[in-house]
Amino acid sequence: MATSGGVGAVAGLWRFTIKKETKGRKADHFESLKKGESIMRKSIQLATTVLFAALVLVFAAKTAMAQDPVKVDPKHYKVESENDQVRVLRITYGPHEKSVMHEHPASQVIYLTDVHVKFTLPGGKTQESRGKAGETSWAPAGKHLPENLSDKPLEAVLVELKAKPVKVKPAETK
Repeated sequence: MATSGGVGAVAGLWRFTIKKETKGRKADHFESLKKGESIMRKSIQLATTVLFAALVLVFAAKTAMAQDPVKVDPKHYKVESENDQVRVLRITYGPHEKSVMHEHPASQVIYLTDVHVKFTLPGGKTQESRGKAGETSWAPAGKHLPENLSDKPLEAVLVELKAKPVKVKPAETK
């Protein structure tokens, strides 16, 4: 009988062995091999699962942290206030300062100074934006790399929305 080798061939050979005395107990080598294979397979499966889960968590954490402006660019972004509905950031850039690529949820920005900013988007496309002190602007969720194009410092407050507003039912009248 020809076999291609591997675990099946080894198991086939062990099937025909005779029980042997091992430390005062009889052990069937085939049964030992089957148990050993089973333990090894389960160990490999467990190790693979744990490794995969760890990699997923590491990449997820890096991705999440890499996109949060407060984490990747604390020089320009500071948390002023936060609750379960919003996070309020103070944004400050010196003249011609540039940030790194990061992400915001849908937000409302309030300009504290006049601003002239260039946003580089993930695909390389750029957009310029201007605003006057006291103006507000809506910003949809997205990734960008901002750069202050002005010769003056930029200051703004960004209100990031965390969740969709909860619909409140009106109270019933009696």
